[in-house]
Amino acid sequence: MSSHREAPEISKDPVADSSDLYAFVSPDDPDTVTIIANYVPLQLPASGPNFFEFGDDVLYEIHIDSNGDARPDLTYQFRFRTELRNNNTFLYNTGQIKSLDDPNWNRRQFYSVTKVDAHGKSTVLHSKLPCPPCNVGKISIPDYDKLAADAVKKLKTGEKVFAGQRADAFFVDLGAIFDLGTLRPFQDKHLVGKTLFNYAGKAVNATDKLNVHSIAIQVPLATVRRGGKKSVRGRDPGAVIGIWTSASRRQVQVRQGDKKNADVEVGPQVQVSRLGNPLFNEVIVPMAQKDLWNSLPPSEDKRFSGFVEKPELGSLLPVLYPGLFDNLAKLNKAGTPRADLVAILLTGIPDGLIDNFQNATGDTKADMLRLNTAVPPAKDPKAFGLLAGDLAGFPNGRRIEDDVVSISIRAIAGVTFALVDETFKPDAAAGLVEQGLSIKNASSGLLKKFPFLGTPFDGFDNP
Repeated sequence: MSSHREAPEISKDPVADSSDLYAFVSPDDPDTVTIIANYVPLQLPASGPNFFEFGDDVLYEIHIDSNGDARPDLTYQFRFRTELRNNNTFLYNTGQIKSLDDPNWNRRQFYSVTKVDAHGKSTVLHSKLPCPPCNVGKISIPDYDKLAADAVKKLKTGEKVFAGQRADAFFVDLGAIFDLGTLRPFQDKHLVGKTLFNYAGKAVNATDKLNVHSIAIQVPLATVRRGGKKSVRGRDPGAVIGIWTSASRRQVQVRQGDKKNADVEVGPQVQVSRLGNPLFNEVIVPMAQKDLWNSLPPSEDKRFSGFVEKPELGSLLPVLYPGLFDNLAKLNKAGTPRADLVAILLTGIPDGLIDNFQNATGDTKADMLRLNTAVPPAKDPKAFGLLAGDLAGFPNGRRIEDDVVSISIRAIAGVTFALVDETFKPDAAAGLVEQGLSIKNASSGLLKKFPFLGTPFDGFDNP
């Protein structure tokens, strides 16, 4: 749901669908930032003989803004190429795959990594890196974890990269939330005074035991920080970066209808998908403008700021749960723009609202995942991130274990408005909203080191 099939057109093009974006200071190497961009969502493990893969005709990009103008100061481009070894078999593999160059592996993917600076100068960092295979099953691939580890590569310029299939660690109860915004545990909670009673309702992780294709990169902090600063403080603007990912396809035009004399013209790359903050296009942008949003750069997001200032979901909560969001209802009726949501989603949180923290990037309104790289990884990460006092959690970047669904709904429900208006008292229910899931509901588990996402589910054990 973070961005799985979030717009009408991209739902028809899964290999270009940016489904999740994570960015955090690396717990396994705090002098680097880890960025993970997921594509090809909702993969069933048993999908042969044509297993999932990246698109050879898609340009995948990770963009980093260091000066707050919502334009990339650094971009990493990833292009893929598929090679077929045996034209006379229908099989993905004709025997066991024990290495990344095993002759039994018939259909392999490789990728290049190109670095583009703020002036558009591009440098190819590597022209042919291997992806691991899809996790066919334990008979075909006896030691999948080793193959995946072998696909992690350190570039001469200091970056570490990986591209391939991973387990989807995003957790969300899709069925309940899109059934008129129902939060399964919350629908059975009743407030009596200040006491919360939870009677029933078991949330279901709709994305559990599904796979994605991940592009992961670990970049030295000095490479992404403004001016290349190696040492900065938590309140230093030079430590804050904005991150988003995109996917583009070549524009193609057929000028004549005659099959023998058709004039096909291949044009420039056209962006078809992008992702910054989780859930932005999913629950903020209206259906009629979702495809448009996917085609635009973050520097154009001021045209969507009205939907952030007065989010539709904020007006629905008092209707869906009568009597529990009266203060929010008054705020909605007054037509007060949600300056708190604008800060969280479009400008970053300014200094002075949260002790010893800020991740503001300036006045330019843009949907970017903002990360203060001077905040070290938390020793004990809290699922509710900043709302739980964990400065290293969402909306300061996004870690894999952050419960971004619950955090976002609590913010929309009014919990964060008190930061910008101390006279506002959030409804008691606003601080209790949750989807009833955590990273523990993702069966794959996580790795303790790059690329962090767990082993993809195989087709043998998960038919």
